[in-house]
Amino acid sequence: MSVLVYTESEKGKFKKAAFEVVSYAKAIADKMGSDVTAIAINANAPESLGNYGASKVLNVSDSSLDVFNAKKYAAAIETAAKKENASVVVIGSSADSRYLAPLLAVGLEAGYVSNVVDTPSNLSPFTVKRTAFTNKAFANTEIHTDIKIVGLSNNSFGLVETGGSATVEDFSPAIPDSGVRVESVDKATDKVTIADAEVVVSGGRGLKGPENWGLIEDLAEVLGAATACSKPVSDLGWRPHSEHVGQTGKPVASNLYIAIGISGAIQHLAGINSSKVKVVINTDPEAPFFKAADYGIVGDAFEVVPKLTEKLRTFKAQNA
Repeated sequence: MSVLVYTESEKGKFKKAAFEVVSYAKAIADKMGSDVTAIAINANAPESLGNYGASKVLNVSDSSLDVFNAKKYAAAIETAAKKENASVVVIGSSADSRYLAPLLAVGLEAGYVSNVVDTPSNLSPFTVKRTAFTNKAFANTEIHTDIKIVGLSNNSFGLVETGGSATVEDFSPAIPDSGVRVESVDKATDKVTIADAEVVVSGGRGLKGPENWGLIEDLAEVLGAATACSKPVSDLGWRPHSEHVGQTGKPVASNLYIAIGISGAIQHLAGINSSKVKVVINTDPEAPFFKAADYGIVGDAFEVVPKLTEKLRTFKAQNA
């Protein structure tokens, strides 16, 4: 029995989350006295997964999988799980992984637990800790099926380098016709994506208009951060909906989340609560965000943010 892990990549490059799920899978395998097998789809340097604990990589090279398709990817992972006689399958918590997880669970007749934040506290019964009630609580959940699927919450385990190596095996699973054809995919290529960002700088209505968004972009550029916004900002058309974070937008689990001019509605807080450090800048000392923040600055963003940006720029120049 082994642990199988699906490693996400984009345009041939592994995402940070891919190394995190392999690190997590290695921790489970150590508890089980087993090995980690990774499945990589159209990814460059699959052997690099060995550095994070994979002992074998099933390397899939198939042009029909260049664009993500949940049905096709689930079929490939299901075939790999059966080939390796995997008792545990580890995936991430990206939008893609959440789409394929139910299909994979049905195909393998497996129990699936999402938003997992720690290694199993018990192997019999298999018990994992997950977030619940939009990150307000934790639940210890048991999986009683023969095969278990674990969806690791982003940025909850971290990267653990083992210095190991992995053997790479070419793998050509049968891929079904999904009945869906993708004509084109348009993605921004000049920005850090919210899903992969270590730091996110987010703005709200306190910025007063789209013409002032340069404050957010300047700070984000200095920090190497992704830019985001609250729901009202995207609803007003100041920013694209792809930047909307929160319970009804994209979830954020960054190391640092900076909220500027955002009051902190409960839906917004629920979507960013997994971030490790939260900083808020707002003129209203009674803003709900201050109760959830690790650090807060009561002040005018138009005065505070330029000074903060300049200080950080100077610090980076002195420590380059």
